[in-house]
This record gives sequence, structure tokens and C-alpha cells, in this order.
Amino acid sequence: MNTTSLQLDEIYDLAFSVLKKHGCDEHNAEAVATTVMHAERDGSISHGLFRIPGYIASLKSKKVKGNSRPSNKFLTQNAIRVEGDFGFAPMAIKVGIPKLIETVNKHGVGVLTITNTHHFAALWHETETLAQNNLIGLACTAYKPSVAPAGAKKPLFGTNPISFAWPRKNNTPVVYDMATSTMAMGEVQVAARDGHKVPYGTGLNKDGEKTDDPSQIANGGVLLTFGDYKGSSIAMMIELLAAGLVGDLFSFEAKKEDNNDGGPARGGEFIMALSPELIAGKNWNEHAEKFFEQMKSLDGVRLPGERRHKNRIDTGPRNINSELVTKINNLITEI
Repeated sequence: MNTTSLQLDEIYDLAFSVLKKHGCDEHNAEAVATTVMHAERDGSISHGLFRIPGYIASLKSKKVKGNSRPSNKFLTQNAIRVEGDFGFAPMAIKVGIPKLIETVNKHGVGVLTITNTHHFAALWHETETLAQNNLIGLACTAYKPSVAPAGAKKPLFGTNPISFAWPRKNNTPVVYDMATSTMAMGEVQVAARDGHKVPYGTGLNKDGEKTDDPSQIANGGVLLTFGDYKGSSIAMMIELLAAGLVGDLFSFEAKKEDNNDGGPARGGEFIMALSPELIAGKNWNEHAEKFFEQMKSLDGVRLPGERRHKNRIDTGPRNINSELVTKINNLITEI
């Protein structure tokens, strides 16, 4: 695979330029381009520039509004709804998270529900922002069906990711962001593009047989949940939180509505935040650090998020798939 070396500001500029070219105003382009750059910075390549063609496809088809103006509404003193105005999720998150932080600092717990957005990014951006403000964060979202429930061979769930972040004073937060499938579909697609195998049993081919060929999973096949029925139950929970509770589309409903332009379907997101200081007391950090010390004392253990934060220290250039860079540049220059 040939790669092109790009500085982080060049990655941002590339994303911002192509989004502006195809209908995003400056506010929306900035929100999405920042999210894309942060993904490349942290090594989450399946949610970085790799997503740009999908973003652009949704702008071209007019499925997504490039000039969205999300708005907040308090449902209760602890529950906020962001009406996403049919834009990309980073814009709605940018509008809603500050209100959630303010609410939780006052009441100890709060919920943010986001409706009518198109989510195509990683979830750690939301939860880590909460943790950086000394709050515990939990976020999840559903997507179009690509994952079979335990015992089935046909998809019903999306990859249904969930992210959790725990704050640490004077240290980087503990953050995980994972699909409830064996792999994120973006990772499967990247593996197919780059000619790599995936672990056997990651998914099934179109005939319902287990395979290690990512192209067979991504094209007519299906992913499986991690941990069999355990992951299946968590995926179901996410459908109920991000669709049933939020009041937006379940994965099967998103599939029926979507125009299949290659970009993200419409859906909702559920975010919850808690204040450890208001709930656990002033010694919450010292107490949790004792637990993390026990984890770290075990050979081979790495706290979730450490690898991403280590990648972040490196502010040098990132190696980006050259075909992808060319494709994005062609999108910028096309008439």
C-alpha cells in the first residue's frame, strides 16, 4: 500500500476543504474536520479521512444538511434533547455537550439525547470531553443492520458502539470505545481495502459460513457480536437506549429510510454523564487510582485509551493511504 505523509493541520485542511466544497458551511465543516483530524491523530484510521467519501456522498444526495443548526431543549432539569436538524453528529455534539456538563456539575447526573443526526465518527470524542471536565461519560448509538444477533445469520443490529470514560486528575482519562460486533465495520472495510485478513469468525459470508475474508463480510455477509449472546444482549440494550429511549430510529428502521448513498444513516445518540465528586465524594480520584494501580501491576495490562493517548503525543505527520488522498483531492477539484 502506498502512503502519503500529511501533517495534522494538512489533514484538517483537506477534510475542511472538501466538506466546504460540497455544501458544509464553516461551522459544520469545522466540527466534522476536527473530528476527522483527531481520529487520524489518535490512530483511529477507520474513523478519519477514510470516512470523508461517505460524508461527501451524503451531502451530494442532500440526505444531510451541510448548514445544520442543532438546538437544545431541556426535557427535565437533568435531561436535555438536542434536535440535530438533520446534520452530521459532530455539530450536534458541539452544541449539546457544554449544556450537559453544566447540568451535571449542578445536579450530579444528566442525560443528553440527540435526534435527527447522521453519526459517522468514533464515540470517544464525546466521552473523553466529559472526562476532561472531571465527569464520567457514557455514550452509545445504533446504525443500519450489519450484525446478526446471537443464533442468527441475518443482520438486525448495527455495529452499535459504546464508549465509556473515567476522569483522572493530573492524568489522561481511561476511555474505551468499542463496537458490540467482533470488529467495527470501518475496520473490516479498511482490511478489505488493504488486502488483510480478519480473525476467523469475525463474520459470516453471504452463505452464512464463518470467514476471515473481510470483503466477504462487508459485501453481502454479516458481522457477529462479540462474546456471542453477551455481546448480543449489549447490542440490544444500545438499540433500546439510542433509539427506543431517545425516540429515534432503530437500526432496522434506519435501513428502510436510508437512501444507501454510502454515507451515514439518520439516527440518535444517548449520552449520560455523572459527577464523581458530587456522588462519591472528594476522595473519588484517590480511591479510583488505587484500583488502576492494581490493574497496572499485572503483567500485560494496559488501561483503555493509553495507546491512543500515546499516539497523540506524536505531533508529526501521519501516513495516509495515497489512493484515498487522491480521491479526496479529486472531490475538491471536481466541477
